[in-house]
Amino acid sequence: MRKYFIAGNWKMHKTKAEAVALAKDVVEAVKGGPHKYMIAPSFTALDAVSQVVKNTNVLLGAQNMSTDEQGAHTGEVSVLQLKDLGVQVVILGHSERRHIYKETDEMVNKKVKLALAHGLEVILCIGELLEEREAGKAEQVCEAQTRKGLDGVSKEDLKRVTIAYEPVWAIGTGKTATPEDADAIHAYVRKIIADIYDKDAADSIIIQYGGSMKAENAQALLAKENIDGGLIGGAALKAETFAPIALCK
Repeated sequence: MRKYFIAGNWKMHKTKAEAVALAKDVVEAVKGGPHKYMIAPSFTALDAVSQVVKNTNVLLGAQNMSTDEQGAHTGEVSVLQLKDLGVQVVILGHSERRHIYKETDEMVNKKVKLALAHGLEVILCIGELLEEREAGKAEQVCEAQTRKGLDGVSKEDLKRVTIAYEPVWAIGTGKTATPEDADAIHAYVRKIIADIYDKDAADSIIIQYGGSMKAENAQALLAKENIDGGLIGGAALKAETFAPIALCK
């Protein structure tokens, strides 16, 4: 039986003080909650937030990391630095990284393997643009991103990978894929996992939905057979909007 994984991606919001306050509110709100939880503040707040979530049921996530362990990479943050701060999960391949900052599938894959090699969990983001969906290429895009993102990842390491399906046209727009549309892509991705690995891996992998999930639509999305949680953006920026999703049954 798969367990819901509800993760908050705070993106480029919150000062250190604001992040600490929100983290305290989230920890209190989900204390004793039935699911797996994570929050991912900005790099500048990771150290402070790590002290808040320590010894709680909330994991500490980072929003990105470098393709390289260390070196002359101005402005980058390494996996070693993230681990030093207590980071347990890293979000990789987010559509904003892919489409605004032009990260390729190869870069994402390199990050995935590096994070796993250092014992971190990974949330691998996949998803199509609106024009790709309208052209009937949603499955094709998601399949390519899944296969390339997981290239060289063993079945054992796959146990520490969560896939987040985020239709790019539904991120921060208020638009949401219908529960049926989202579940169809999730089911398709599960078939791809079965093809790469086996049915056991496909049945076990957690696939989150990540496109404008909020309290109003979370229950309908999470009720679907293949949707195992959410990668929450805007609704994660306040405990009172995150908690109703986090505590969904």
